[in-house]
Parts: sequence; structure tokens; C-alpha cells
Amino acid sequence: MVKVLIVDDSAFMRNALANMLSSDPEIKIVGTARDGLEAIEKVDTLNPDIVTMDVEMPRMDGITALKHIMERNPVPVIMVSSIATEGAKVTLEALDLGAVDFIPKNLSELSVNIIKIKEILIDKIKQIAKKGIVRRHIRPSAAPKTIEILKAMPVRTTGERRISVISIGTSTGGPKALQEIIPRLPKDFPAPIVIAQHMPPNFTGPFAERLNQLSQITVKEAEEGESLRPGVALVAPGGGHMRVTRKRGIDTVISISESKEDFIYRPSVDALMLSIAEFFPGRALGVILTGMGHDGLNGMIALKKTGGRIFAQNEETCVVYGMPKAVVDAGIADKVLPLEEMAGEIINSV
Repeated sequence: MVKVLIVDDSAFMRNALANMLSSDPEIKIVGTARDGLEAIEKVDTLNPDIVTMDVEMPRMDGITALKHIMERNPVPVIMVSSIATEGAKVTLEALDLGAVDFIPKNLSELSVNIIKIKEILIDKIKQIAKKGIVRRHIRPSAAPKTIEILKAMPVRTTGERRISVISIGTSTGGPKALQEIIPRLPKDFPAPIVIAQHMPPNFTGPFAERLNQLSQITVKEAEEGESLRPGVALVAPGGGHMRVTRKRGIDTVISISESKEDFIYRPSVDALMLSIAEFFPGRALGVILTGMGHDGLNGMIALKKTGGRIFAQNEETCVVYGMPKAVVDAGIADKVLPLEEMAGEIINSV
């Protein structure tokens, strides 16, 4: 039984979340709180397996409460955030402070897409609670210098095939995972990087900006028609599918579609990986990181068939071992790596 504490100053949101979650027989709502102070007290007394935490509340906001909980009694926390750009920045700060994931607080969609939201939320709650807190082995600020990573890597033989593009897919737990990989790549990294991170609109821009501030390479939200460039990581915009294509048969550029198509998530990892397999046959590295479900599997299979390489994050360092597990179980991963070794292996692949 998964014990959940719901923290929100809105009685409507508390009831909506409680009704959705308690409909599953494996979930029990052990309590609710109206602000951060109540949340801290009830985490201590009720010992929940997971907490949903509103960001903006009276007396004590969700960010302050999160800090106290992570210091006193660490428990997985999912932030419930405004979908506005300012809300996105605060949510990203919460992920840095230890929150495992977030859900957008969109009251209009609660009535429109209630069934879909309910299924996703229940699955997310159960999987994150089952895993618990994932201890980080290396903080980005304490990460080994790039030169030390390079020294530790085995020397490549002259005849080995080089990789021309790095394609990364991730979902739940992805923002923190990417912050342990991208900042460790050298400024003169010789290949372009494309990233599909499951995030809503207004979140991917601030996330790319934050990642850029931490990194030696350039990180930005991708734009329609933008060329792929060495040492530049392009993050798929939330709410759209990002692919690579050819412009005038020569330049490889970004193409962004906002139509839903047949993919569950926007941006879709599969959509990106399938295009990478098509335009970079045998010259691509696909990296699949922590996340729910199996988005990316079909694209990775296509990439593998062209002669590309695949790295998957290992179970121990994933917040949710869903997306990497699908790839590993399919038998197509060339390497299954803990998060702290991923950057070094990526550097060695190009």
C-alpha cells in the first residue's frame, strides 16, 4: 500500500487529487495539509511514502517546506506547479532541491482530460514511491573535471566508427539526470546533441537556460529550421515533436511539429530517435535515461538496426526504471551505465 500526503492550499485541488489517487486500491491517502508548515509536521507524524506538494501556499510555500523535509525526513516529493513560465522556474528549483518530479497544475484540464491525467498520476505515484529516494553519487558541482574523465577512458583504436550525433531521451527524473551529464561535457565537444525531455510548454525554455548556465557547451531550446552544430545541445520544445531532417539535401536541421500524431508524449523520444536513425545511419549514439513507460524503444530499435550505438541508464540510479528497462529488456543496449559514468562514456564515443 502506497501512503500519500497531499499538500495544497486549494480545497478543490486537495479533493481532486485525493479522489483520483484513492480510486486505486494500492494507494491510501494518509492525510492532507493546507500549507508548508502543516506539511512538515504531517511528514514527521504520518510517515508517508510520497508527498504531492503545491508550490504557492500561505504561511510557508512548497519550496521552503521541501527544503525542510529533505533535511529532516527525506521522502519522495512531486511538485504540483503552475504551468506559467515563472512557475516553471520555481519548479526547476524544486527539482534541484530534491523533488523527484512535477505535475502541472492546470485546473481546466482536470475536467477535460481527467481520465488520462488520473492514469498517468497513479502510475507515477506508485512507481516513484516503490523506488523511494535515489541517492546521488556525484553532485554536478563536485563532478570530476573533463580531463580526468578523459584520462580514465580507454584509448580508441583508429578503425573504430565515430559517432556524429548524440540523441538523448528521458522523462521522470530526467532534469536531474541531464544536469549530471551535460555540464561534464567539454566546451569543444565535437558532436551536436539533441534532447527529448518529457515536459509541458513553458518548462523546456527555462530548463534549457538553467542547463546552459551550468554547462561548458551551449544548451538552448530548439527552434524550427535550426542547424545541428557541434558542441550545442538542443532541447525539444514542450508540446511539440522534434525531429531532424535535411534542408536542400545538405544541412541537417530541426523540424518541430505540434500535432499530436500517434505518440503518447509531446515531445516524443520515439519521434526524435526515428528521425536520427533515418538521417544518421550507423553514426548515432542513442542515450535513454530515467523515465516511465517505454517511449524511445521503437526509435532505439530503428537506430540499432542502422548500426548505431545505445547507452541505457542502470536501474540503481534511475528515479523510475521504465524507459531504460524497455531498451535493456529488448537486448539492444550496448552499455548499461550508472548515471555518474554516462558523461565519460559519451565523451569516449565521439
